[in-house]
Parts: sequence; structure tokens; C-alpha cells
Amino acid sequence: MIDLMKNWNYFGSENLTNSELLAIIIKTGTKDKNCLDISRNILTGNENVENVSDLEYLSSMSLPYLRKFKGIGRVKSIQIKAVLELSKRISKTNINDKTRITSPKDIFNLLNESYIGKKQEIVKTIILDNSNKVLSVITNGIGKTSSVQIGIKEIFSEPIKQMASGIVLVHNHPSGNMNPSESDIKFTKNINEYGDTFEIKLLDHVIIGKNEYISLKEKGYF
Repeated sequence: MIDLMKNWNYFGSENLTNSELLAIIIKTGTKDKNCLDISRNILTGNENVENVSDLEYLSSMSLPYLRKFKGIGRVKSIQIKAVLELSKRISKTNINDKTRITSPKDIFNLLNESYIGKKQEIVKTIILDNSNKVLSVITNGIGKTSSVQIGIKEIFSEPIKQMASGIVLVHNHPSGNMNPSESDIKFTKNINEYGDTFEIKLLDHVIIGKNEYISLKEKGYF
């Protein structure tokens, strides 16, 4: 622990490895392993998971799963999850009136982190003003691993309240299969039609997978 703090002071936090930063949170080790050994043991599990970084892997871990690692008890597992939650909340502060959606890449950059480690499909709506600036991001529903049922009212109720000019639909495919399903395409077309009725334009529907995305607008589905 002392050596890690010296490294922090000498090199700066930005130059420490992910294992070293996690070790500082863990703080103490066991009789057999120090905190850095435990940290490395936790983070190297992602080597058996395709296209998932060590931090994404850590973010997906539940409290019971963390406690399976020797040296990680109830308190330490909660501390690790608390730090992860803080980092997510800090990232959300970037969603403000200066955030403008100009491309599918902007949509991916805005929401990709919120889908990391999720095992179920989650539908979100990005609500926009007349300059395509983000007013808010709403989670409409959480479904199964391969589907989620959302109605028209759930999508448009909040944009109407906020007097939005446009919306973007976003949902994830936990499987990593980026092909839109028939229900994805049908749902998108329905939302696009109802958007005309409410004078709220559907700018895009983006599907996010494992560090990749597709735009149904770019693909010509609506």
C-alpha cells in the first residue's frame, strides 16, 4: 500500500494501472496475497470474455460475485461498487445543455457506458430541443436478454411534458448480435409515425452492442 501511494505521488494517478488503482481501494491483503495481487486476480477474469475490458468486467460484477475473491469481504465489495457507482454518476454530469447530438457516434458516446455489463435489454430515450441539444435521457423499460416490451405512451409521455422537438431511441443487444429484429424495425416505424402526430421528430434509433453500434436511420429502416 505504501509503495502504491508513493507511485501516486511520484507518477500521478493518471499513470497508475487499473490494477494499482483498484488495489488502493482494496487497501489491505491477506496472509498469502497483498492488495495488488488480489486486484490483478479480480481484473484478469475478463481474459475469458470476448470484447470486454477489465473495467467493463469489474463494472458487471455483483456484490456476491466480488466476495468470491479471497480477501474481498462485505465491506470491501461495497466500497468497490460505491466507487464504480460514483464514476457512473460523474460521467452523467456531462449530459447538460451543451451536449448536442449530431451523429450516431454522439449517441453511442453518450450512452455506451450506461450499457456496460447489462444482461437485459434496456430501452432509453434521448430527449432533444430544437437545436438537438440533450434535455434529458429517460429509461423507458428493462426487458429480457433478447427483448423488451414498450408502448407508444411510454416513449412520448416525457418528451411531450418537456416540449421536446426530437427524440432518439436507444437500446442494447446484450448478445452482441447487431442485427435489428423484426420487432425493432416495426417498433421504430411506429414511433416515427406517431412522432409526426405529436410534432416530435424521431432522429434515429441506435442499437448498442459490445463496444459497437448501428443506426437504423443510416441503414434505411425508416
